[in-house]
Amino acid sequence: MPADTAAESLARLAAERVDHRFKGLPPDACGLTVGELAAQRRNLFTDGFTTPVLALSAERLEHNLRLMETYAARHGLAFAPHGKTSMAPQLFQRQIEHGAWGITLAVPHQVRVARAFGTRRVFLANELVDAAALRWIAAELDADPEFRFVCYVDSVRGVELMDAALRSAGAARPLDVVVELAAGEGARTGVRTEAECAAVADAVAAVRTLRLAGVAGYEGEVPQADTERVTAWLRRLVALAADFDRAGRFTGLDEVVVSAGGSAWFDAVADVFAEIPELSLPVLKLLRSGAYVSHDDGHYRKLTPFNRVPEEGALEPAFRLWAQVVSRPSAEQAFANAGKRDAAHDLDLPFAQVVRRGGAERPATGVTVTALSDQHAWLSTAAEADLEVGDWVGLGLSHPCTSFDKWQLIPVAEADGTVVDYVRTFF
Repeated sequence: MPADTAAESLARLAAERVDHRFKGLPPDACGLTVGELAAQRRNLFTDGFTTPVLALSAERLEHNLRLMETYAARHGLAFAPHGKTSMAPQLFQRQIEHGAWGITLAVPHQVRVARAFGTRRVFLANELVDAAALRWIAAELDADPEFRFVCYVDSVRGVELMDAALRSAGAARPLDVVVELAAGEGARTGVRTEAECAAVADAVAAVRTLRLAGVAGYEGEVPQADTERVTAWLRRLVALAADFDRAGRFTGLDEVVVSAGGSAWFDAVADVFAEIPELSLPVLKLLRSGAYVSHDDGHYRKLTPFNRVPEEGALEPAFRLWAQVVSRPSAEQAFANAGKRDAAHDLDLPFAQVVRRGGAERPATGVTVTALSDQHAWLSTAAEADLEVGDWVGLGLSHPCTSFDKWQLIPVAEADGTVVDYVRTFF
């Protein structure tokens, strides 16, 4: 792909027309391009946006990008943030501008999105045995010498399927794979024992279409995860890389990939990866945390490693879903017009944070979200709750991955409500 593909593709996003596909945007913006609407710098609260509307904080988004860039650099880690969180090429580009090695993804469609917007390095944190997807990957690799692609493998059968698909595609470049070490019995994907890892590595070495590039896994799947168990598993992963290196399994490489790191244990990853012994080749210590980009007000607020290492900084929740009170049937209950179609609800219900009325904003004291219908939030209102029909309620959300996926075009707003950009998602 040409070097300017990313810039050109992102520019095309700004040329997209605003219309009925994009909920929450001002009705009178219909027909404008996204770029034209952004240039108007409308105010989220006073310039025609309709509820429900999800917004990202411009300041908090930038803070989170900078914090993880600094964290990775401080600990000598390469960073490939998981793009499945946002599926937003504009955010992929900002992550790369903030030092990311590349982008992690989970399924072939996500890789196609990233490639359409010029992403040059992709780590697929999953097995890939789909023949059609492998043929497409082979064509991408052969057409673009600068495209780097790495994916998991965890079975001899998987190696056989990959080899057959790549040979039928006439692949000229071998596809880089990392052996995925399972996080334990009963965990998700991955090879369960070191002996089986060696058998998979042998199968890779026996075919010309694949190249063993390293080892990887996901410590978030460690059963009954705590610091001790996660650290023990990470040390198994590092030992596996060292064993493979001593056995001469890494041939034809410039570096060995050792990769782990979700959003709950990246401090343990940093600590154990600092212990990686000197191998025969340089080691790419690849961290893959993704939820940091927006963070959240529930699950990751509780789990973030920065709670354990506050001296390293703190992520800030960047999402807020604005809904309007449409019914106040009793002193104990109210209903707002945002529900399951709009808000993440797989881990926690939304959190009522602030109320806006007449341009003034105050804490949502005494207001609790107790349930979600498809298009309504059920609000319990205590005696101290000052809530009227027409008020806007700002809701914090839990789980970024299931927040982004409900919105195709998300306003990015400064603290005073000025909307400075719009983030396009592709789920």
